[in-house]
Amino acid sequence: MLGKTYLTKQASLLMKFARTTSDSDLSAKLISKAADLKSQADPMPDRDQGAAAPDVSPVKQPGT
Repeated sequence: MLGKTYLTKQASLLMKFARTTSDSDLSAKLISKAADLKSQADPMPDRDQGAAAPDVSPVKQPGT
């Protein structure tokens, strides 16, 4: 499953390409696809809420 960060980045890149093209049909299709990706990303949590892999040690924060 693709994550929110990935989908948001892809949508942003599509919008960038849409702004740079002079082809209005292509621009409209890119904007439409960016909107689709954004609507997929919006309901996702901001970051992975799952458990860490068993071989991953927790990161210790300074001062804790």
